[in-house]
Amino acid sequence: MYLRVLTLKAWRLKVAVMLVSAFLVGLAPAGASAAGLNLVIDGQKIEASPALVIMDGRTLAPVRVISETLGATVEWHEQSKTVTVTRGSRWLRLRIGNRLVDLVGGDASAILTDVPPVILDGRTFIPLRLVATALGVSVQWDGATRTVIVDSSVPVSGALPSSINLISVQPGQVITGTTDLQVAVTGDLPSTAAEVRFLLLNPQTGRGPVVARGSSLTGTYRLLPDPLYAGTRLLASVVYDEGGRFLTGDVIPVEVAIVPQVSLTGLLPGQQVEGTVPLAVQSNFLATHVEYEIVNPATGEVTKITKADPEGQFKWSPQPGDNGERIVRAAAYDRTGQAHLSPAVPVTIAVKHRVAMTGVSAGSTVDGPVTLGLSVNFPVREVRYVLRDPGTGGEEVIARLSGSTKHRWLPAPGQAGGRELLALVTDDQGNTHRSDPVSLRVGGSRGIFLESVGPNQVLAGNVQFRSSTNVPLARIEYRLIEPKTGTERTIAGGTDPQASYTWTPGQSDAGSWQLRVVGVAQSGEKVESKAIPVRVHSGPLYGPAPVIEKSQFLNFATGLAQRSRARTGMSAALQVAQAVLETGWGQSMPVDKYTGQPSYNLFGIKGEGPAGSVISNTWEEYNGITFRVDAPFRAYNNPAEGWDDHKRLLLTSSRYQPFREVMHDSTQGAWALKRAGYATDSQYPLKLIDIIKRYELYLLDEVDA
Repeated sequence: MYLRVLTLKAWRLKVAVMLVSAFLVGLAPAGASAAGLNLVIDGQKIEASPALVIMDGRTLAPVRVISETLGATVEWHEQSKTVTVTRGSRWLRLRIGNRLVDLVGGDASAILTDVPPVILDGRTFIPLRLVATALGVSVQWDGATRTVIVDSSVPVSGALPSSINLISVQPGQVITGTTDLQVAVTGDLPSTAAEVRFLLLNPQTGRGPVVARGSSLTGTYRLLPDPLYAGTRLLASVVYDEGGRFLTGDVIPVEVAIVPQVSLTGLLPGQQVEGTVPLAVQSNFLATHVEYEIVNPATGEVTKITKADPEGQFKWSPQPGDNGERIVRAAAYDRTGQAHLSPAVPVTIAVKHRVAMTGVSAGSTVDGPVTLGLSVNFPVREVRYVLRDPGTGGEEVIARLSGSTKHRWLPAPGQAGGRELLALVTDDQGNTHRSDPVSLRVGGSRGIFLESVGPNQVLAGNVQFRSSTNVPLARIEYRLIEPKTGTERTIAGGTDPQASYTWTPGQSDAGSWQLRVVGVAQSGEKVESKAIPVRVHSGPLYGPAPVIEKSQFLNFATGLAQRSRARTGMSAALQVAQAVLETGWGQSMPVDKYTGQPSYNLFGIKGEGPAGSVISNTWEEYNGITFRVDAPFRAYNNPAEGWDDHKRLLLTSSRYQPFREVMHDSTQGAWALKRAGYATDSQYPLKLIDIIKRYELYLLDEVDA
């Protein structure tokens, strides 16, 4: 799948433009003119023009004031949107809209400021106290006269302490693998402090991913390094309040140079494997997935077992074809696509052929159609289902299959009584294996059963009718029954009981009915199915509709995801990938199948929403056959409302608590969703990860300090 209009290169450029725009536009309105505020530098009252600005309780001054009155040199770098300020041997670099400040001449190489520099009305404003202190200049506040007093004759150390310190990692430390992250509180923290986040920042851009987060401010967290972010980095620890507002932070330089380590658990060297074994992997880096492999040491042949959760358990059930001396290993893949192998574990596989029946259970009574199946651990060439009379020992082959193991069985009246059912299965080597017999009772009732329509189904358009029966019939009829009067009329049928018949409802057929199938034998004797409730719809039907043009969906979803990430901390990349996957790039939004009302439900949530419900399709089972029935899906007034409701589900439901612990990371979050039961598709996480990698959506999760 790809976008015809937006190329990958253009998309990456667009992401960068959107992020820069957020700095320059989104942050600017927070400023307010500091009316009545005075500025005195070295005893001289300064009439700043433009006036000083107060943001989040901090005073910001125009760059010109710094350069002209503190004797500092100020340079503006348009391409990187940075300001450098130099005074003597002291130097600092500030990034517009970013809290990361680089220092030379102070006690640290980088710090985090609580208020970043901004551009207002085309002028650059930078935090006065931060700059003055970093340059070694005294800054005082006279509340009585509302005056900021700057005195360059009073030297200060330039120390800009934080209320927290990162204690588990040392400045300059080389991160080679999994690393504990922990901070110590060294100053006064506001009572509103609610969360600590750890960010791995690019020293040049001041941006990077959140690598760990949690509500325990002094708890221990895990950094699982991503090879995508190898090299010189700045590791920031930041405390936020409940509203996601910055309170304080610490930052140190580190070097990410991962030495990959992968180990396979669940097997011991020399172990004899005779059945299912729970395998798992431990790795010291962020892996997208794991592939388990079997190696035949005699031939060197490698058999890949499956792609699996890098932090979950995989239940491996080897087949008899794997028997012999073998080597088992795991390959953990990182986000660059590089595979890292675990040490090989030599084992002996000695698995017996296993055949088990499915579709029936011991002690049950079969008096209608059932679907027989098999659970086997070897390739199947042929299957024979055998019904045995335990009293006489007589056997009857009720089905012989090649290329399939499933059989739809409807017992005949002559098969009534206590019986045993078993399967004879021929493997690809020509050997036959028997299942254990299943003791059951066959009812043997004469009957006919609907197989294409189920209870409460809505019949519309060209309706296909199909049935099964266990008696010879000369004719078959499908009848509608008026529920109040019991009046019946035949709407389809013919002389071939095995055939499918089509009926197209007319305008007068609309409404609620009952439906049954009636079979007529040569003698005139009739067999009837149960009557089931149905509803006939004769008007137009509406299918899924686009929420927006396909070429615009990526930008559309990105805007919603970034807004949600800023508020919740949930990976924007993961949010976008889910929307892409679940809506087919925005082209499959549920609408009401009868009215066409849009749902703006991009994630298939059932129930009632702020705009009520729309009726769409879901699946149910009747007589062992799945069929479509109507179901209500939540409707919203706009896509943003539906987007937020889906995030609310993930953020509040107890089943998604493990997801919330890693939701800042798209890879870990994708697998956590699967473990929480969000999707039944075993490939769901891999599909999300592939979309994220292919369109470089991980850039959406790179944030400012």
